[in-house]
Amino acid sequence: MPAVLRHTLLSLRDLWASAAPFVLLALLLLTLAYWWLDPMPPRRITLATGPAQSAYDELGKRYAQSLAGYGIQVTLRPSQGAADNLALLRAGEVDIGFVQGGTATPTEDDELESLGSLFVEPVWLFYRADAARKVNRQGKLTALGELKGLRLNVGAEGSGVPRLMDRLFEANRIAPASMRLSRLDQTPAVMALLAGEIDALVLASAPESLMVQMLLQTPDVRLMDFSQSEAYARRFPFLTPVTLPRGVVDLARDIPAQDVHLIATTTTLLARPDVHPALLQLFSQAALKLHGPAGWFNRAREFPNAGQTEFPLAQEAERALKNGVPLLQRYLSFTLANLLERMWLALGIIIAILLPLSRIVPPLYEFRIRSRVFRWYGQLRQIEERMQSGNGSREELLQALNQLEGRAARVKVPLSYTDELYALRNYIEMVRKRLS
Repeated sequence: MPAVLRHTLLSLRDLWASAAPFVLLALLLLTLAYWWLDPMPPRRITLATGPAQSAYDELGKRYAQSLAGYGIQVTLRPSQGAADNLALLRAGEVDIGFVQGGTATPTEDDELESLGSLFVEPVWLFYRADAARKVNRQGKLTALGELKGLRLNVGAEGSGVPRLMDRLFEANRIAPASMRLSRLDQTPAVMALLAGEIDALVLASAPESLMVQMLLQTPDVRLMDFSQSEAYARRFPFLTPVTLPRGVVDLARDIPAQDVHLIATTTTLLARPDVHPALLQLFSQAALKLHGPAGWFNRAREFPNAGQTEFPLAQEAERALKNGVPLLQRYLSFTLANLLERMWLALGIIIAILLPLSRIVPPLYEFRIRSRVFRWYGQLRQIEERMQSGNGSREELLQALNQLEGRAARVKVPLSYTDELYALRNYIEMVRKRLS
């Protein structure tokens, strides 16, 4: 091995030996910070959706597909609807779920967080035209009071619709006993309406629902116009007046034939407090893509938003609504960007701690190298003292001096410190001359 390379490797070895304690300390602090911050999210999360073929069911599949691109498996948990989802969240059986506005009021013990208002869910009150003709000649219903005496399905237990309708009936001073109410699931209720077994049904769903799409285009099935939609919105903060524009369902067939006034709840994603922040960030980013485009009841980029949320807004959702996709994720993979984003503060603290300590490394390195040479000066001084005091014969002292010189010759130091080694050899030679 060339001498230069040998000395370079020797210098690097000594430098590593001097800096090793600080490197180990840095690794220890990084490990503690990683354990404390827990920057990497779990790879599985459970999402409560809704009944089969509902808007929640369809949206759940879209969210699952979006997060699958980041290696996150979203397990979809079917349910009866918003009220059922809320109960599952509070029981800890799911991590996140769709919940309608007005389904429940947050309690003092509630720690659920909202990811913002995602979209509006109009209250679709479909009725049979022949049943409406029994109420008035026009066969059109425009007020809830006109439902008295009719057979009405208000939604299944576990959905948010029965509770919502109870509040609307109470506001209109309508006794539930004045109607023949049923609580069938969504699909059986639609089949019963088409078969004439019930006169009307209520759905609260996004327009993407297959059942809503079908009923809007079914002959002899009409959609109730809430003529007092503005008044409902003033009485109930979680309701919003919306308008189904003329022809938006089918322009060619002009469905609906005129604007229809509706009332709508806003739907949010609620998450448990123990859901990893990185997962909330991914769901919020997915919400921007899925609910940002224009729809039947909103303009582009109107949703998601931070308004009309009964639960506190999650910090990650607020960041996503304000800034969109984080800067690092635009150029790096999600895993690396998330790690850097959540560890940068810890890295800064670690650097602030180690930077002053690192100033000890150069003196420690210098002391380590020089100590290899300086420790022989002690033995050389002992030989001198024995020589001056006459303790030992000349031959014994020369033998001790030769042994010291042999050991000094085997000392290896970097090239920048060879002057210390040569100085030791010169002093040994000076003592030898005095002995001679």
